[in-house]
Amino acid sequence: MSKRIFVLLVLLMSMSLIGIIFVQAYYIKDSVRNEKERFAFNVKKSLSYVSNAIEKKELDSLYRKYQNLDDEKKEDSTAVSKLFIYQQDNNTKEMLVYKSGILEENYKLTSSLFDMGLDSISVKNIIGSSDLKVYKNKGFADKDLKNNINPTFSNSSLFQAQKNSFDRSFKKYAKTFPVYKRVSEKQISKLLSRKLKEDKIDIDYQFAIYSNDLATKVHSEGFERNKESEFSVPIFYDENNQTNYKLLVNFPDDNKFILSSIIGMILLSIIFTLIIIIAYSSALYQLVKQRKISQIKTDFINNMTHEFKTPIATINLALDAIRNPKIIDDKEKVVRYLGMIKEENKRMHAQVENVLRISKLEKNELNISKDRVKLHDLIEEAITHVELIVEDRQGFIKTFLEADKSSVLANETHFTNVIVNILDNAIKYSPNAPKIEVYTENVGTNILLKIKDHGSGMSKAAQKKVFEKFYREHTGNIHNVKGHGLGLAYVKRIVEDHQGHIKVESEKDKGSTFTIKLPLIT
Repeated sequence: MSKRIFVLLVLLMSMSLIGIIFVQAYYIKDSVRNEKERFAFNVKKSLSYVSNAIEKKELDSLYRKYQNLDDEKKEDSTAVSKLFIYQQDNNTKEMLVYKSGILEENYKLTSSLFDMGLDSISVKNIIGSSDLKVYKNKGFADKDLKNNINPTFSNSSLFQAQKNSFDRSFKKYAKTFPVYKRVSEKQISKLLSRKLKEDKIDIDYQFAIYSNDLATKVHSEGFERNKESEFSVPIFYDENNQTNYKLLVNFPDDNKFILSSIIGMILLSIIFTLIIIIAYSSALYQLVKQRKISQIKTDFINNMTHEFKTPIATINLALDAIRNPKIIDDKEKVVRYLGMIKEENKRMHAQVENVLRISKLEKNELNISKDRVKLHDLIEEAITHVELIVEDRQGFIKTFLEADKSSVLANETHFTNVIVNILDNAIKYSPNAPKIEVYTENVGTNILLKIKDHGSGMSKAAQKKVFEKFYREHTGNIHNVKGHGLGLAYVKRIVEDHQGHIKVESEKDKGSTFTIKLPLIT
């Protein structure tokens, strides 16, 4: 897969995931908003019901008192208006007679019954009636109407007009009372609790009645205004359909109540979104990792090709030289070329062994038996493997073996290879003559082995990955030093198998220091 296609796929997948997250967030936000609107609607409806019920109860109570005041009525004045209409239908020879009358009575009532603080109250009583009658006889006179009435329709009563007039009168006087005499906290609480429970709102609330935005004596215990969770409706309209009073209610835990109704859906949405994010992140990580491994393996194959190509070419050249009739009789040259073939063969064998060692370590098939050995002896033996190469490059290896105790439980062959690998890296990554220092010291029950060089060093990023299999630091598009990136991975696995720890400290162009910590044995 090309880099461009890979980046495009990652970009598209990321945009899709971000889109899903935004859709889920919008859906949750929309659900919360709808639930808040539904909650507000139900609360407003309940408050309106309570307001209307309180007003109606007040007026009904006053009206019942008025109806029981027949003995107290003192007629003040009466006004009467009448309407009398005759209509002759010439086709049917029927006479339609419509009569309508309105009686207005004004009374003065004693105020003691209403506790209004006045000597008397003027009350207006309106009584109305209307009749529609049809006469079918022909040739009758007005005087015969009484004897020839055949009514087919009759409507009587202006009760509603009377009731409306009554309501207006008492609204006018009722507004002179202080609000705490018109309604009680208990009455509001009872009506409000019942109505809220009908709408399935069963949470704590506080209420109060305010006049011109000022508190009155009517309020629940501990009421405090909270405009974020406050709802209000007008209450106690006067005869002009205006009011200064507002019934306020707030819910301290309204947000919890709103969220509780949709918390299950929100949690499921969040869980599924997190699963998608985790799955996507894991898939993307694996994709990047596999791409990286693919690139490393390609690089490894290329490096291995170069590593094998040189020995094979050298062996071929040596064999061609030996087959030359002029050379084959020269024993000294034949021995020299045979030595070259043997050395190149050993070099290829070492490369193959490294690959096989790592493969066996990954499968836990490498049998590593451990014995009591002196770490100083292993260091000396490892140095003998590379000292000729160091001398050939006019370099040196200095040892500072200051540890008093150096007995460890280790596999002699494998741990010698560990030290050789580190020394080999120090030589390869020293552009100039290799200058290597080897230190040992005792720290508690452990021994520290430090191998320091003054070579090209490595970057911070390379230090984090230097022990990974197949990893090799690049310079541009090529490796300045040939290799296959298995040496330090092998080193780390062997050290850890010996219950040890390895780390590297390095600075670009100033060299590197590898530190191995191993437990001592007594």
